[in-house]
Amino acid sequence: MQGLGLLLLLPILVALIYGEYINVSAFLIPCLTSFALGTAFSKKFKSYTKLRLKHGMLISSIAWLWASLIGASIMFLSLDIHFVDALFENMSAWTGSGMTFFVNVEILPKSILFLRSLEQWMGGLGVVIIFIGILIRSGTAASRLYKSEAREEKIKPNIANTLKKALQIYLIYTAAGIALFVLVGLSIFDAINLTFTSVSTGGMSIKNANIGFYQNSLVYIISMILMILGATSFTIHYKIVKTKGKALLKDVQFQLMICLIIIASVIILLTNKMISIEELYTIVSAITTTGANVINPHELARWQSSSLIVLMVLMLIGGSSGSTVGGLKLIRIITALKGMNLTVTNLISPEGRIINTRIGGKKISGREIKEASAYIALFLMFLLCGWIIMTMYGYDPFTALFDVISVQSNNGLSTGIVYGGLPLPLKLTLIF
Repeated sequence: MQGLGLLLLLPILVALIYGEYINVSAFLIPCLTSFALGTAFSKKFKSYTKLRLKHGMLISSIAWLWASLIGASIMFLSLDIHFVDALFENMSAWTGSGMTFFVNVEILPKSILFLRSLEQWMGGLGVVIIFIGILIRSGTAASRLYKSEAREEKIKPNIANTLKKALQIYLIYTAAGIALFVLVGLSIFDAINLTFTSVSTGGMSIKNANIGFYQNSLVYIISMILMILGATSFTIHYKIVKTKGKALLKDVQFQLMICLIIIASVIILLTNKMISIEELYTIVSAITTTGANVINPHELARWQSSSLIVLMVLMLIGGSSGSTVGGLKLIRIITALKGMNLTVTNLISPEGRIINTRIGGKKISGREIKEASAYIALFLMFLLCGWIIMTMYGYDPFTALFDVISVQSNNGLSTGIVYGGLPLPLKLTLIF
């Protein structure tokens, strides 16, 4: 709460630069409230040391909700919009879902546009993770909070150093992205916002036409590179320098991600008889769960059904674990498939035969297979509920499924049915 209160004051600098003085109080009130409450709670519970994993999971869940409420309060105070719409916008930004209710984002104050991009950038690495890395010492509490965000990967022996190194890598890629976008002709404001939303695989743009506004192949290519970097495990990024790039090429998740991009491109090539850079961009955006688009939603809705199904599968799968992506994650898909293979192998093998299952040379346990399978089942159960609710309100089942997959996978590609005029129960369903 203290960290959010401080970091969400940063857009005030943008407000002052662009003369948006009326917005300053809209930022100050929610941010100072968050900081004051955080300070009061930290003093009251200073002696509490019995943090367990279930507590960490509760803290992590409430942290995402609190972050969205602070952002929503800022938008509610500075813009003439309904609080639920403001909550949707900020939940979409923090979770990297990238969908928006704003019809015309280009008329929004620069400070609000920067707020959305900053939220995506921080949410990409993880709200809790950023503050563990900056504020919390290594130990049981840091470890359990780290696991509460469904992360197990370690770059360094202890959690705090792991997070500091991940943040360092993230900052390096962010700086490189900004520099490259400026070199190809973007303004510094556009370059910062576009980098924030690409490397975080957030995808929420400061332009109505999203990335398609720029009509520039170099901008598309830089954005695709940043999306793929964001969708690759930070552990692999750390090892790239030490292994001279071999770690990246040997990583099972990275190999599968590139293979899926190629397979999807071939399917769409066979369907459309050609594949343009816009279509390739959409494929990369789908699997990295970025949701940035160069094709407008209504044009995307007119794609062949087979091509849209391919995009749905990519959005569901997502990128690597330990990265900024949403979706099921590649490692869970690989683990579940290995589990299926193990089940069949055990059925046809002689009794008493011991079979070891490995991924990339590492042995995986039965518990890991069960956890991956249970996660996938739970994910699909929530997906089914969201889909049923959308169809109850009369939306076409196919396009409703596409957009529900996109929202739950924190993607952002849309066929155009998610907009500000949705009934309130549907807005709350999508926020959830």
